[in-house]
Amino acid sequence: VETNENSVIKETVNGIDFNFLAGDFFQNNPYILPAFVDYAAEQSKGNAFLVDAYCGSGLFALSLASNFEAVKGVEISATATAWAKKNAQLNGIQNAEFIEASAEAIFKNIDFPSDQTTILVDPPRAGCSKNFLNQLFQFGPSKVVYISCDPATQMRDLRDFDEQGYDVTDVQPFDLFPQTKHLECIVTLEMNKNE
Repeated sequence: VETNENSVIKETVNGIDFNFLAGDFFQNNPYILPAFVDYAAEQSKGNAFLVDAYCGSGLFALSLASNFEAVKGVEISATATAWAKKNAQLNGIQNAEFIEASAEAIFKNIDFPSDQTTILVDPPRAGCSKNFLNQLFQFGPSKVVYISCDPATQMRDLRDFDEQGYDVTDVQPFDLFPQTKHLECIVTLEMNKNE
């Protein structure tokens, strides 16, 4: 099958259909993806609201939407944001809204109460920028689920979470890239209420 940047790829994960452009990011291992998404969903529970930063075409926001009153996904790519909106319509998911914006300006459009909000972040290999992290800490969500394909940048960022009063409550690696040195790791953090 010949594909180019304008080719539409179709993927189904746990009964939810996703369409996205070939050049846009999407998790790339369909065999592990259902368990990977289920684990992220389980770790995200406990709050009424979800913010999916770096949401792409809506994989986590749409997969987790049934666990929340409302979900907002933020994405810098205009095409991925458009596909996230189309994917929500395609699947009849009405409690998810998608915003095209830089993740560094994400929280200006978020009106959820922070103590009832889970933030899911799945940044590029470079990890989260200091600007983004500062905004996240200022917002002060009660729970963060941090997904990363680079343990080094994830550990760098986790030091900042520790300094801001977040405790790591769970760590789970997933081998989405068999026979390579790469892996995805999901770390769950919760605000330490005693701080």
